[in-house]
Amino acid sequence: MTSLVTLDHVTRRFGEIVAVDDLSLEIDAGQIVGLLGPNGAGKSTVLSLVQGLRRPTSGRVRLFGGDPADHRTRALLGSTPQETALPATLRVREVIDFVARHYSDPVPVEELAGEFGLGDLLGRQTGALSGGQRRRVSVALAFAGRPRLVLLDEPTTGLDVNARADLWQAVRRQHEAGATVVLTSHYLDEIEALADRVVVIDRGSVLADDSLAGVLSRVGTRVVRLRSARIADIAGLPSVHHLTEHEGEATLTVSDSDRFVTDLVHSELPFQDLAVRGASLEEAFLSLTRDPRHEAA
Repeated sequence: MTSLVTLDHVTRRFGEIVAVDDLSLEIDAGQIVGLLGPNGAGKSTVLSLVQGLRRPTSGRVRLFGGDPADHRTRALLGSTPQETALPATLRVREVIDFVARHYSDPVPVEELAGEFGLGDLLGRQTGALSGGQRRRVSVALAFAGRPRLVLLDEPTTGLDVNARADLWQAVRRQHEAGATVVLTSHYLDEIEALADRVVVIDRGSVLADDSLAGVLSRVGTRVVRLRSARIADIAGLPSVHHLTEHEGEATLTVSDSDRFVTDLVHSELPFQDLAVRGASLEEAFLSLTRDPRHEAA
């Protein structure tokens, strides 16, 4: 395996804030890597370091074996930032053509548009597009130069279910054609659909680096919703790690839903409208980072 990206004991500070904390990570060619973690975990900062948009406070970042800040090193790198910003008065075709001209062997405009379902949008000004359409254009631009490595920061923000599925298919095809992909996402289904390796980041450090199944085994929390006149007493049950309350409905994060329900019934505390579901990744990792017992594990 050839490492396209190496972060070696990298720390990045913004004043008193430590966004990345002594983080080491390698990205190998041929992978689709999902970066997961709660908001503010450091995912976007890691991507900005790889792109050379920011320099580490300490440690070393290498991209294709060179300095990410050198434009020659970035020649085979594509990226889509979290925020989509396109020139409002330019047509989609003009934007794609403009970006493509920065590369020695770009994908033809019509081919790229067909790959990402933009054929009907080529003649429209980007300012007239919906948020989801602009997002699709932004993701397509990341692949305009036939990159070896693509960084996608929350690529499906603003897309409906069908558009997300179509975009996943396009990303898979680009990967099969030779692109290594790194993406951030809060959506478990997105990581399940695309990633073969998952890196979990929180507070600027790597919590886990494993297959999806391996990572999920570390965050096996469940979410319980219910109504009760004695929420404070219910929050004191042994398996409860976190509670929020809104308009009389409590949302509890628990480590063992079966044990929680058993304890709740045995406690004889009043409750109604109980529902149990799997935790989202953000809920699971917020629970993980708030619970010292999980951190020690």
